[in-house]
Amino acid sequence: METTVVQVRDVPVAVVATLKARADARGESLAAFLRHLLAQEASLPAIEDVMKGIEAREPIHYAAEDLRASRQDGRR
Repeated sequence: METTVVQVRDVPVAVVATLKARADARGESLAAFLRHLLAQEASLPAIEDVMKGIEAREPIHYAAEDLRASRQDGRR
């Protein structure tokens, strides 16, 4: 995998301290922890794609009685 350097400026000291503590708790360096966070964020679909998917779904129609019956059955 090809990599590059990313630099982030003006991060508040308290934010860095929190991230360092979280990295330490996982036994990782701050750089490894941040790589994981960035990769995780990049793997998520764009919100626009999520919203388009929701729009494309068939609507679900229900009545108040359906909700009451679900509650009585113990479903939530």
